[in-house]
Amino acid sequence: MNRDDAWALLCEYTQSQGLRKHGLAVEAAMRAYARHYGEDEEKWAIVGLLHDFDYEIHPTADKHPVEGAKILRERGYPEDIVYAVMCHADHLGLERKTLMDKAIYAVDELTGLITAVALVKPSKSLDEVDARSVRKKMKDKAFARSVNRDDIVKGAQDLGVDLDEHIALVIEAMKEIAGELGLRGTGG
Repeated sequence: MNRDDAWALLCEYTQSQGLRKHGLAVEAAMRAYARHYGEDEEKWAIVGLLHDFDYEIHPTADKHPVEGAKILRERGYPEDIVYAVMCHADHLGLERKTLMDKAIYAVDELTGLITAVALVKPSKSLDEVDARSVRKKMKDKAFARSVNRDDIVKGAQDLGVDLDEHIALVIEAMKEIAGELGLRGTGG
C-alpha cells in the first residue's frame, strides 16, 4: 500500500480529470490534517486520494462507495482505510470513529467549494481565495449548488475545529498543489 499504487487505482477507475483533481485536492487536505494531528500522512493521503475512486463506475448512493470498498479489500487495503472511505459517505450512516474518519468527511465537500471559489476569481487562482471569500460563497445557495454546505459545517464540528480555521487549513493545503489542480491562475 503506497501512494503510487493508490494513484494507479484511482486512474484505473476514474477517467474524468475533474474527479482525479478532486482526489488530489482531498489528498492534500488529508495530508495537512495528518501533519496537524501528528498522524500517518501516507495513510491519510491514500484515503483522500481513493475516497471517490469508484464514483464513475458506481455513481449512485446504493453502490458508491460500498462497491468500491469491495475492490479495496480485494486489492489488500487495510480495513481502517476501507472504513474511512466508506464513512465519508453520509448516506451510509456509519459512525466516524477515528480522526481519519472525521477528517475525510470534513474535507470532501469543502475542497469542492474551495475549487469553485477559485475558478470564479479573475485569475482562477487559489492565491485569491481565503476563508472569508469561501464563507461568503457558502451563503449563496445558487453558487456551486451541488456542494452540501451542511456537510462542511457538520464536518468541522465533528472534527472539533473552528470553521474558519478549517477552511484556511484546507486552502493552504490545496495551494501546495495548485498547479496540479489547475488553480495556479492565469498569470502562471
